[in-house]
Amino acid sequence: MARAVLIGCCALALGGCASSDDEQAPAALPRLATVQFPQRPFVAEVDAPPVAVKHATAQARKRRTVVRGSDIAPGAPSDAQIKAELAELYGRDADVVNTRAVLLQSGEATAPPDAPPEVQAIVEAANKVARLPYVYGGGHGAGGEGLFVDSSYDCSGSVSFALANAGLIKSPMTSGQLAQWGDPGQGKWVTIYANAGHAFMVVGGARFDTVGLQQTGSRWQKPFRSISGFTAVHPPGL
Repeated sequence: MARAVLIGCCALALGGCASSDDEQAPAALPRLATVQFPQRPFVAEVDAPPVAVKHATAQARKRRTVVRGSDIAPGAPSDAQIKAELAELYGRDADVVNTRAVLLQSGEATAPPDAPPEVQAIVEAANKVARLPYVYGGGHGAGGEGLFVDSSYDCSGSVSFALANAGLIKSPMTSGQLAQWGDPGQGKWVTIYANAGHAFMVVGGARFDTVGLQQTGSRWQKPFRSISGFTAVHPPGL
């Protein structure tokens, strides 16, 4: 009996907690503190390594970048010697940017717009015969199509055709004759290298040479080749 009375009292107490709106209101819940996130990412500050450590790291990095076999071979020419040889061969220092440059692309040449009209005419004519086959005596008036016009050209015949198109010569010339033509030495724009057996020319740094047919199918080539045994001449003023 006493247990029943106790249970009833507990039930009345619980019922009062759920429905007594007129009695004391529960205490307000505490507010959470506001959290503000940083606008910039946090970067930890690390003390700079000592100078000795930095020096050792740089030395190690330098050693890692050395490629095996990249050392200069004993007896190899220096940069100064190479520059001097290029200047002797082509009349200019390799470090100097020369605006008198003819562009080579796909076996043809393009003269810069500020080149003299004679140089423009030489390049235009040389492009027309650059890919024609080599035949000894070609371009020397034996083809019957004109004094310079032919279906094939030899070395001096192709050079003569280009010079004639610029109005610089009036008849085809052999290699030996080209060696004695014009002014001696290298020109500003055009230099002809000739001897008794062969002739080619360099126009604005681009070489026009029959031997190029065997290499790329065009007489237009990069200028680098031996000029030993050749006489250098150039058109007056060019």
